[in-house]
Amino acid sequence: MIVLKIGGDIFEKGMSTSLSKDIRKILEREKVVLVHGGGDEVTRIAEKLGKKQIFVTSPEGIRSRYTDGETVQLYTMVMAGKINKAIVRWLLSQGISAVGLSGLDAGMLRAERKKRLVMVDERNRKRIIEGGYTGKIHQVNTNLLKVLVTNGYVPVVAPAALGNDYELLNVDSDRAAAQIAGALGADKVIFLTDVEGVLLNGKYVEKSSLAEAELLLPKIGAGMNKKVLASIEAIKAGVKEAIISTGFVDEPLTKAISHEVGTVITP
Repeated sequence: MIVLKIGGDIFEKGMSTSLSKDIRKILEREKVVLVHGGGDEVTRIAEKLGKKQIFVTSPEGIRSRYTDGETVQLYTMVMAGKINKAIVRWLLSQGISAVGLSGLDAGMLRAERKKRLVMVDERNRKRIIEGGYTGKIHQVNTNLLKVLVTNGYVPVVAPAALGNDYELLNVDSDRAAAQIAGALGADKVIFLTDVEGVLLNGKYVEKSSLAEAELLLPKIGAGMNKKVLASIEAIKAGVKEAIISTGFVDEPLTKAISHEVGTVITP
């Protein structure tokens, strides 16, 4: 089993025929669950509708969207609606039997709503703010995913979750992919993005152990640090291999799996 995370940059720049052919090839021997991002599209549509988006940075350097009640509605609308269905339509057009879902369906992703967020301001001072509608996943119900993949479908999962009081919650898409991969007992989780892998001191890191990745995490820039954090979480959850690689080469999955490109993180 492979959990494939497609970044919003791949959605925005156009999902290639090469990627769809590669997914079809992988499906001949592996079951695939696809998780997608799309935060930039959420921002664009929200601001077109007059809702300015606010981003905060944690003391660890993780940047995230501040999600109030109105924003979580817009987030769910764009992620589970516009982006999810665009990806499903594309996969179907390429001969891949895709089913669009969100973490809400069948209570797939359950998350704890964050009561408070610790952030740093522009002067690097810590502040505590009300948590809004951001969640941390604590449970993944894999039953529906297993039914779908067993019957030859590719589930396409939007990263929205259900809180303990059944409220909508925004959850990070990379970390959602990691949690889903762990719950499914996946062999690999692959994060396809617009760069070749983790860049450190001007060079791409080809391989890293879990311990090395944890040491590297504070040195990695915003955006990529979320993928490394998600990779660490996936490995700790029992996934055998996490790969961060580019979606903009021929046969991006095949090359990532064979370690021709990308950063590979293992236990």
